[in-house]
Amino acid sequence: MSAGTETGTGTERGTRAGLRADRVSRTAGGTLVLDGVTLTLAPGTVTGLLGPNGSGKSTLLRLLAGVLAPDSGVVTLDGDPLGALGRRTVARRLATVEQQADTQTDLSVADVVRLGRVPHRRAWAPPSAADEAAVRSALARTGLTDRARQPWRTLSGGERQRVQIARALAQEPRELLLDEPTNHLDIQHQLDLLALVAELRLTAVVALHDLNLAAMYCDRLVVLARGGVVAAGTPGEVLTEELIAEVYGVRSAVTRPEPGGPPHIRFLGTVGPAAGA
Repeated sequence: MSAGTETGTGTERGTRAGLRADRVSRTAGGTLVLDGVTLTLAPGTVTGLLGPNGSGKSTLLRLLAGVLAPDSGVVTLDGDPLGALGRRTVARRLATVEQQADTQTDLSVADVVRLGRVPHRRAWAPPSAADEAAVRSALARTGLTDRARQPWRTLSGGERQRVQIARALAQEPRELLLDEPTNHLDIQHQLDLLALVAELRLTAVVALHDLNLAAMYCDRLVVLARGGVVAAGTPGEVLTEELIAEVYGVRSAVTRPEPGGPPHIRFLGTVGPAAGA
């Protein structure tokens, strides 16, 4: 099953646009981590990757980013295999945000955000006016303009994640990949960060553990278990009591507090081992 829908008007160009994984598989240490996964992303939407630990979420994100190569299948960008494109070309289109970033050097917030301009600059060339404009825009969009000169090391975990999103935005990507970006954040910063991602209007893929956050901020969801896609669709279509019991081994009550709003999950207890275990 695929996430999202093919876009365009039926022309080859329309169906080839954007980032897509087609029947990708990946083995690590003799274990099949992903098994024939297909993922098609609708431009400008936020797709949430859900599933228990070990279900393949991080591996799929690394395949989409070109950090790993699939053992079979292909990841394409506008119809071209990702592996055939230069690293600089990919970096100008795709930006990634890891779970938690750190640095051992004394960088300011603006310095970290400037790292996003590396794919657009020639080696050893100083930042151009376009580079600095992109940095200022990224700082403004993430509410960090007044922190530009602040040392990175003095920031909280939530602030550091916001800076990493600003760095990604400075790349001026069309696709944004985030691997559990809310880990280690308090509730307020989780909400702020996901609201920011939703407001960016980029094509975003976010690996998440919190089902209620996924329902609130994602346009579509893809659920992985044992390396395969077990469900894909809107939060209302995907997040059912039956699926949560099957995939997570948890009894739940799924309600929709507001007509037309996202579903809300209340957990009631365990029923058995998770499908990804």
